[in-house]
Amino acid sequence: MEGPHLVLVFSGKRKSGKDYVTELIRERLGPDTCAVLRLSGPLKEQYAQEKGLDFQRLLDASEYKEKYRADMIAWGEERRNADPGFFCRIIIQGVTQLVWIVSDARRKSDIDWFLSSYGAVTQTVRVVASEETRKARGWIYTPDIDDADSECGLDQGTSFDWVITNNGDQESLDEQLHKLMDFIHSKLDSSV
Repeated sequence: MEGPHLVLVFSGKRKSGKDYVTELIRERLGPDTCAVLRLSGPLKEQYAQEKGLDFQRLLDASEYKEKYRADMIAWGEERRNADPGFFCRIIIQGVTQLVWIVSDARRKSDIDWFLSSYGAVTQTVRVVASEETRKARGWIYTPDIDDADSECGLDQGTSFDWVITNNGDQESLDEQLHKLMDFIHSKLDSSV
């Protein structure tokens, strides 16, 4: 296996629309070309196994997940501190698509792992939305979650290759995505 031609590592605050944006890109590229990889998936699966919880319910935007979020974050931090690439290595197993989208990087160690593992084919993308927009999407500030490293770890000291503003203006979002899609296609065309 030759590996990815492009790795897009996405980050952003809760309710910024990371999943929405990454899904739009995957739809435009197609599932044969693009894989969306979620770091939170293996974290939640391992956490659910160890704690005897319902893994599927931890995946959705439910109160069930929110009830365990703080403990799950602390548990994930312990794993990452012991091995910063632990969750990264799990999500890339068996992925054969040319474009990988990591939809939920939350820490500098996540970005660093992909940069050190895939170098020049790695691009970082930050999805931003105003607090007002995030509140309209159901975000409520929660102490020990919204001020924790899992939400704030990439707020400073990280420069992003792309910043996408997602405040609900579809025309503006489409313009930004058009530029990113042109870049993605240029990488795919140059690697053929």
